[in-house]
Amino acid sequence: MAHHKRTTVIVASAMVALTACAPAGYNGANSGAAEPVAVAAAEPTAAAEPEASAAPEEEPVADKAPPANVKITDELVGKKLPRMGRVVTDQDGWVLYRFDKDSDDPPQSNCVDKCAEVWPPSLTDGNPQLRGVSDDKVGTITRQDGTRQLTIGGWPVYRYIGDKKPGQWKGQGVGGTWFVVDPNGKKNLTCLPTGTPKAVVPPAAGSSDSSGGGSDYSY
Repeated sequence: MAHHKRTTVIVASAMVALTACAPAGYNGANSGAAEPVAVAAAEPTAAAEPEASAAPEEEPVADKAPPANVKITDELVGKKLPRMGRVVTDQDGWVLYRFDKDSDDPPQSNCVDKCAEVWPPSLTDGNPQLRGVSDDKVGTITRQDGTRQLTIGGWPVYRYIGDKKPGQWKGQGVGGTWFVVDPNGKKNLTCLPTGTPKAVVPPAAGSSDSSGGGSDYSY
């Protein structure tokens, strides 16, 4: 397995919110290198006794493995899809996306809480296998919950629960901020929808079928 450059940052906590050229079966109406975060270790003070009233120092949040029921992205595959062109999928063929309200310098995700239910982050527990994606484009960030999310070209990547089968890209252009990501981390603008589609509702907020019509959520 190839060794990949990893850049770790702490994610800011913020909520954010196809018709033409749509994949078959759909009936709906900037990159840069980030500076590493320096973690300064406290120098021990010789012969110094801790004060009784001093509060213990907080330890930094450590990366932790994703919960057992969370899908892991253990492969990134760069490929071409009919009409869409160059995309990146996971090991199961699900198309991955990037979010304009995120940042690549420094790499940072602003899709949390309900947003992350609609756009599940591509989480990793180690180095993913790469096919058609250069290892110098792949990194990770540490999310607010301590899990690690994959980045491509510095941009955090996600799946979309509105895609109901591998190879679909119903998330293209959603909210005017979500786009299919290419193997360099750039937005694939080859096949854009007419108008601005809305995201499907989060699973807990809608019916058992969250594939329809679009919600009022801003993400």
